[in-house]
Amino acid sequence: MKGIPTDVIEATILTLELAVVTTGMLVTIALPLAWWLAFPHRWWKSMVNAVISLPLVLPPSVLGYYLLLAFGPTGPGGWIARLWGARTLAFSFHGLVIGSLLYALPFAVQPIQNAFHAMGRHPVESAAVLGASPWRTFYRIAIPMAWRGVVTAIVLSFAHTIGEFGIVLMIGGDIPGQTRVLSVALYDYVESARWHDANMIAGGMVMFSFLTILLLSSLQNRKRRHTS
Repeated sequence: MKGIPTDVIEATILTLELAVVTTGMLVTIALPLAWWLAFPHRWWKSMVNAVISLPLVLPPSVLGYYLLLAFGPTGPGGWIARLWGARTLAFSFHGLVIGSLLYALPFAVQPIQNAFHAMGRHPVESAAVLGASPWRTFYRIAIPMAWRGVVTAIVLSFAHTIGEFGIVLMIGGDIPGQTRVLSVALYDYVESARWHDANMIAGGMVMFSFLTILLLSSLQNRKRRHTS
């Protein structure tokens, strides 16, 4: 770690912690949610899908603005924060986690939902005929068959959380050791003309993004070979 400033290390650790916590929670939420949305098709499930997919087209600053209002002292987040003696969820690690969960949710749900769709109804119906319960079918048949979608969801969720900027800046600000993640630190270093540190972070994120794409391409190629 010699030569790397302490605040860069601190921002890296905080970013990784946020990505790990968010990804773990996202996959836990996305698995049953994607399964519920996959079958059968109903118009109101399309509405739920549209709400989940909003962050794909909604500017991060817009979502961050509404979350900032909700997390404030007079919003629901303020009431929740009072449970442990705080005034607000904004400008805290807890707020970053909630914001990251909402913003990255479609990146976790959609790959798993697509994998369930590709699996089709036949395995589910066969399990039901053999007497398997819905939950047993889900855990013992559906998830193993959709493992590529699950892995894709993990990779995309983790990578997307690492690269978040707009929403984390809106609801977390720039507090060293608490909310300053790598993307915010990069912005701060450019503003203060710390070009060496900015180049270090930017180069690392470019390499990370390249490896992420390489991994996803490898998964897609394996899927094509398996289905051909």
